[in-house]
Amino acid sequence: MDPERNLRVPPSRVWTGWGAPKRILVRMPNWVGDVVMGTPALRALHKGLPGTEIWVESRPHMASIVADLPYVHGFLADPGKGFANTAERIRRIQQHGFDWAILMPDSPRSAYGPFRAHVPLRLGYSRDLLRRMFLTHALRPPGQDRRRVPVSMIDRYLALPRALGLPADGEHMDVPIRDEARERVREVLRSKGVDLMRPWVTVIPGAAFGASKMWPVEHFAATLDRLQEEFGLQALLPTGPGEQAIADRIAELMRTPSFVLTDPILPLDQVAALVEASRLVLSNDTGPRQFAVALGVPVVVPIGPTDQRTTQHHLERQRILIEPVDCRPCCLKKCPIDHRCMTRITPERAFAAAQDLLETFP
Repeated sequence: MDPERNLRVPPSRVWTGWGAPKRILVRMPNWVGDVVMGTPALRALHKGLPGTEIWVESRPHMASIVADLPYVHGFLADPGKGFANTAERIRRIQQHGFDWAILMPDSPRSAYGPFRAHVPLRLGYSRDLLRRMFLTHALRPPGQDRRRVPVSMIDRYLALPRALGLPADGEHMDVPIRDEARERVREVLRSKGVDLMRPWVTVIPGAAFGASKMWPVEHFAATLDRLQEEFGLQALLPTGPGEQAIADRIAELMRTPSFVLTDPILPLDQVAALVEASRLVLSNDTGPRQFAVALGVPVVVPIGPTDQRTTQHHLERQRILIEPVDCRPCCLKKCPIDHRCMTRITPERAFAAAQDLLETFP
């Protein structure tokens, strides 16, 4: 995507009359994986605007994976929807006196707060007329012949600083992990009886997007049994809120022992620490997959209803499993038919992909 061609206001005019900003607000995406995929854009802003404070805004639970980034100077927790929360959000943005707002999500709501807070420069993608009204500088979404084309979210977010004339500082993703998070994970694993001297596979069986992204529990169980029997990998299943039953069902179906990490539910920074220490990750196409990619941990990913082009990056240590059915990618949260895009991805394929990774990256 050429950002100069897609920017409705030419980049040469973006800087005119504005001067170098002292403080920037970057509205991060709402999904964990997208937040991680947005870190190269944050890094580009930091490198291109030395001396500028970069603050990020996102959902409160994202703080543990972005607030410790070395190029982030502050974090604003989005208080949520509703009149009172929106007013509070606007007040918080006004309080910090931001010069620019860079908006990664496409929603009108993400742009409304900076608009009402009178942030002078507001840059983002223009998805519709309402969104366009809240921006001072709008990018056309990636497309061809007026049709949208899915691209890697890393590239999509990097187009924002590029449109301001700022070069990329690489496309690698960053996930900061504190030593305190690593130690807390070790404490939890010891309490569950995990042998810290033996390797493990971390399993991500849920997906906040919806049931359509979830590989069948019996497929997970069969694959994990083979990984333990042939490679000695302990199976660790951390879950997010509301996903405990999925992990419990996988454990029930397994012939070999497993460890369900639901009490306590690990916060995101501890999930990242768990992934960092893993020999392998077996994950649905959901947030912690990007932890593995960023940290260089081999990962097997069954992908069903979503378009793989949005995460088509850093593929060396990933094995993406896709069943070429006619109805994908539908991007529906719940399959209206038989979920064939996921059920037809067999445990044998997943095990073969895992074996390839384990032997390629011993």
